[in-house]
Amino acid sequence: MRRRRECLECRGRFTTYEHVERRPLRVLKEDGSAEEFRRDKLGDSISIACAKRPVTPADIEALVDSIEDMVSSSARAEIPSRDIGEQVMEGLKPLDRVAYVRFASVYRNFQRIDEFQEVVDELIVKERREGRSRFQGVLSLPLHDSESGGE
Repeated sequence: MRRRRECLECRGRFTTYEHVERRPLRVLKEDGSAEEFRRDKLGDSISIACAKRPVTPADIEALVDSIEDMVSSSARAEIPSRDIGEQVMEGLKPLDRVAYVRFASVYRNFQRIDEFQEVVDELIVKERREGRSRFQGVLSLPLHDSESGGE
């Protein structure tokens, strides 16, 4: 921001420039090391999980934006990578379940097939629950023809 100012003592006019100072955001990794938060790295990892899936680049950008906002608004100077990974998974879950499982398998570093199966089973149960609740009470059919005024 550019401002014109005037010295109170000598009445001389001058210009000042103000800039928002961004503090560097750091990601604290599991091994204890830290690195600078990189938006492009986050976007790349989400894009890989969404490869050949019906997720638009705009959807990916919106998810990256929301995670970057979460990281930026945090009062902490260092954000655990675990928090970022969980945010990615929460954002991918409603976008595309396959992309969610892909990301989770890499992020959680599955070592056994049953770990993978647990995640898939959780998604199936949740999807069935959501499917039932989505349609309950939407369509009210009469029990008898006499209730509907029909023959």
